[in-house]
Amino acid sequence: MEEPIGVTEAAEVPRQRSDQLLEAAAWYAQERHWDVFPGTWLEAAGGTEHCSCGDAGCAAPGAHPARADWAGQVTGSAAAARRMWAGRPGSAVLLPTGRTFDALDVPEAAGFLALARMERMGLTLGPVTRTPNRRMAFLALPGAAAKAPELVRGLGWDAEAIRMVGRGEGDYVAGPPTRMAGRGAVQWARRPSRANLWLPDADELIGPLAYACAREAADARIRLS
Repeated sequence: MEEPIGVTEAAEVPRQRSDQLLEAAAWYAQERHWDVFPGTWLEAAGGTEHCSCGDAGCAAPGAHPARADWAGQVTGSAAAARRMWAGRPGSAVLLPTGRTFDALDVPEAAGFLALARMERMGLTLGPVTRTPNRRMAFLALPGAAAKAPELVRGLGWDAEAIRMVGRGEGDYVAGPPTRMAGRGAVQWARRPSRANLWLPDADELIGPLAYACAREAADARIRLS
């Protein structure tokens, strides 16, 4: 199999520190050929950090789009990414879905269960993010988000009921090392590497993911009963 052009063996994902957001954005664009766009940032006030959006109840402080027309800021150029983040180095690194990848977003406990099972099964896996909101996003081929609900129904479950969310066209995921105020940073549960340049389709992931999500949903009901 031919190696994709522009991906170098020596390249490494920048470490997950807030002062390396610019380098991370450029790395994603140059080495993975992912589109990126800058989001909100964290501002210090009164000894704590707050989201630049100004909403005291922000659900993802420092880790969401800064403007409604964010799609117009998206770039796949490392040079353009460097220019954008140079003006606001603390901006979140956001990765639009529905372009080079979709994401299947699941509860963290279910995600780790599914990840372990997939690795035992020897399934092809792409990168997987882990957020401070205790969610995990499994990157898959574009179209996965649209396919997921029907595939889950075919297995006897409902995607919404088991808290599986497909993120496709018009949506995004936060890329490491984006931080959320007071919660920590988005991390890689499975880092981008040469081994996972080729992403899986929804059909390859949905069985283990749906099973793990359904099991976690059942366990949660038991804990609340």
